[in-house]
Amino acid sequence: MNMMPTELPVRGPHLKLALLLGVAGTLATLALSPYLMALMPLKFALLPVPLWVVLGAQALQAGVLCWLLGWLGLFLGARHRLDAPWLRTWVYRQPREAGRQSHWWLAAVLGAVSALVVIGIDLIGSPWHATDAHAALDSAWRGGLASFYGGIVEETECRLFLVSLFVWLLAWTSRRQARSWMFVVAIVLAALLFGAGHLPAAFATGMAHTPLLIGRIVLLNAVVGVVSGTLFWKYGLEHAMLAHFCADLVLHVAMPLADMA
Repeated sequence: MNMMPTELPVRGPHLKLALLLGVAGTLATLALSPYLMALMPLKFALLPVPLWVVLGAQALQAGVLCWLLGWLGLFLGARHRLDAPWLRTWVYRQPREAGRQSHWWLAAVLGAVSALVVIGIDLIGSPWHATDAHAALDSAWRGGLASFYGGIVEETECRLFLVSLFVWLLAWTSRRQARSWMFVVAIVLAALLFGAGHLPAAFATGMAHTPLLIGRIVLLNAVVGVVSGTLFWKYGLEHAMLAHFCADLVLHVAMPLADMA
């Protein structure tokens, strides 16, 4: 059966584009450092080596991981049109693939709305606490820098790699032809793993290891993951990155400022 023009696989190289994701991942991880230092001050205070060594090693590790997983995601997703079409056009100086449309405003709005849904659910049964202005401003600028990590590193790992991997595996069982339900399953699985990936940081802050709290963290983060994953499927990685970035701006910048006493 011949594929329709909009279903043609992505053609072209991936290594240079993956390298760009790796460099961006390194910088985004460095930008995350102030947020982590405020979130886990005791852990950083007890480091056995200089702080700059640890931060540099973390950034380099994240960059290499983004490069490798980014390349794998681009390779595995190419047959199923899971790609970063706008970055590809810029990196390789080639015309954008026919049939690709941009919906940047939609990605930004959906990202912000998903964050508001998370906030609304999180406030159920949780009392609202005002924060003093100094603490709120400090949290906001750290959260603003951390938002680049979510939009770049987490989307490269959890959307570009994981969604592409799951779709590739599911399609392999069906003569390499991906069906719509396969994308949906892949998006949900990747979103749940994305949510579970936030548990170590939550535990580091002293959160109780109860099933209810664990499920709450996984599901709340999965809300953003499902939205980003759907945008990745329909419009490309860049839309998922923008949505995630906007969601984090609401959660980590707008929310602390709204809590100012």
